[in-house]
Amino acid sequence: MNFLVDAQLPRHLAASLKWHGHNVLHTLDLPLGNRTPDWQINEISVAEQRVVVTKDADFVNSFLVSGVPYKLLLVSTGNISNQPLEGIFAKNLTAIIEALQLYDYVEITRTSLIEHR
Repeated sequence: MNFLVDAQLPRHLAASLKWHGHNVLHTLDLPLGNRTPDWQINEISVAEQRVVVTKDADFVNSFLVSGVPYKLLLVSTGNISNQPLEGIFAKNLTAIIEALQLYDYVEITRTSLIEHR
């Protein structure tokens, strides 16, 4: 699966997803880095069919109003350090991938995976 990890999430999360065999970009990999505007992240997401992984509710609004990005994985864990965040992803990665194959908007919390219709 193709992912684009947004600025508020650690680059190490992107590396972990790559290690699991996915095609992953972090905003730091883009020419404007973490200053890349949301509209441009959405354009890249649609053009390259990338799931945007973010904590930013602005992407939820964009998805609900305009249908972009291509797919959305909202991280709703609140403040969390990198190691527990990566643990949540490692523990739930298979379920996340399966959910994203069926749904365009999925949310991960500390304790659950929510599939939005």
